[in-house]
Amino acid sequence: MDKQIKNTARILLGAGLIVAGIGHLTFSRKEFQAQVPDWVPLKKDDTVVYSGLVEIALGTALVVAPKKYRSTLGLFAASLFVGVFPGNVSQYVNRRDGFGLDTDRKRMTRLFFQPVLVLWAWGSTRK
Repeated sequence: MDKQIKNTARILLGAGLIVAGIGHLTFSRKEFQAQVPDWVPLKKDDTVVYSGLVEIALGTALVVAPKKYRSTLGLFAASLFVGVFPGNVSQYVNRRDGFGLDTDRKRMTRLFFQPVLVLWAWGSTRK
C-alpha cells in the first residue's frame, strides 16, 4: 500500500474512533447500549462509557503516535474490533435496534463490516 494512502487511512481510522468514542459518551450513548450483550458483567452504560474512553485514547494515539508505535497500535485497534464483534452478533441475535439497524437484514449486513475494520486497522499501520 502506498505510504500516503496508508497514512490517510490511519488518520481517518483514528478520527473515526475519536468520533465514535465521543458518541459513546454523548450523542449515541443509548444506541451503543443496544450492542452490549447481556452477559457482559458490567452495567450497559458503564460498558459504553469505558469503551468510549478506550476508543478516544486509541484513536488519538493512531493519529499522533510516532511511526515506531503504529504497528502495535494497529494491532490494538484490530483487537478492539474483534473484541466488540460479540456485541454486533448480540445485536443481531437479540434483534436490538440501534444506529438505524432496525431489520435483521441490516443487522446481518453490519456483521460483515467488522472484518473490514480489522483489515483497515492492520493494513493502515503495518510496516
